[in-house]
Amino acid sequence: MRKQWDNPLEHAMPEGARVPASVLIGGVTVAPATVLAPMAGVTDTVFRRFIRNASVFTSADEPDAGRPESVDAAISNQQSGCGLIMTEFTSADGLSRMRESKRKRYLTFYDDEHPISAQLFGSNPHTLADAARIVQDTGFDMVDLNLGCPAKRVVSCNGGSGLLRDLPLIGTIFETVRAAVTIPFTVKFRLGWNDNHIVCVPLAKLAEECGLNAVALHARTREQGYAGQARWEHIAEVKDAVKIPVIGNGDVRTPEDACALVAKTGCDAVMIGRAAPANPWIFRQIAQYTAAGRYDAPTEQDRYRMIRTYFEMLLAEALPEAPGKMKQFASWFTHGVAGGAALRKSIYEAKTGEAILGAVERFFTRDASILPEKDIVAGSAKAFVPAGCLLVEN
Repeated sequence: MRKQWDNPLEHAMPEGARVPASVLIGGVTVAPATVLAPMAGVTDTVFRRFIRNASVFTSADEPDAGRPESVDAAISNQQSGCGLIMTEFTSADGLSRMRESKRKRYLTFYDDEHPISAQLFGSNPHTLADAARIVQDTGFDMVDLNLGCPAKRVVSCNGGSGLLRDLPLIGTIFETVRAAVTIPFTVKFRLGWNDNHIVCVPLAKLAEECGLNAVALHARTREQGYAGQARWEHIAEVKDAVKIPVIGNGDVRTPEDACALVAKTGCDAVMIGRAAPANPWIFRQIAQYTAAGRYDAPTEQDRYRMIRTYFEMLLAEALPEAPGKMKQFASWFTHGVAGGAALRKSIYEAKTGEAILGAVERFFTRDASILPEKDIVAGSAKAFVPAGCLLVEN
């Protein structure tokens, strides 16, 4: 997955346009109507909970002068600006074959992650149905089918976006999985294999006919990968073609982008992928803009807290891959940090998780004013909206 965008478009705040306060998918309410996209190697349980925590806000009885109004709790879900989180995609074949003890590694989630959807990939209808039953029995709120991954190793097995070349098989998968589970069943897909094979509208109609509860469209073809511009006009076409909820995805980097996507396509919810690791506050910012027409940009103190918190969460899990994960995310998390290249270098050179955390501490404590206040209560409005933050207004 590419970390950069190709000449991203800049969107102004659309007049009166907001991300919907909620969307009903089957019997599950997603509020606000924002979704953390499934990302391989990214959206494990630590990152999902981290995003939920970064999106937290609480209503203050007396908002500080000069600070935007607190986000109305009525638009939130469990006080989070992120309405739905999704797992990394998981092989249906592997899930159906592996021992139950091993499945827990791939399907682990915590109570504070609800609502949560598990994403599966594969091409065998009955294997996918078996895996969907496992997902349901594990306690997930939804199950999602991946028809979007462009990776060669996935496509070569006729999984992910490889299936876009076989609508009849997709229809069989839809029917078989739908018959196997009672939880909401959704699908995430791309425009088509290439520009000569755009199938997003007939695929969305097929999903609706087969009883799926929502569709999510990444508005690029498989051939594009993550290059070029996402073509939102196709999301509008899908929205006009079906009555089930449509989730728009592609090139949403800011609250302005999210609102512009809704304004231009009429989509029911917004899915955010690459922007979330670079700006974990994006869901909270969208919720703030929905409530108040403006939002806070993170300070360097926020970035310090963010990096330290995520790294500490990884170390608390005591996973052998924790140091590798910390280095993987260093390039995301240091985006926008002054002198970030030096921080990345020290992180990459560190040998252990504790040494990486020490490098972060040394980098940010070069300026004592960046250290977090001792009286901050985690999860409070004060913790996530510090005084002196930059205010972005309409």
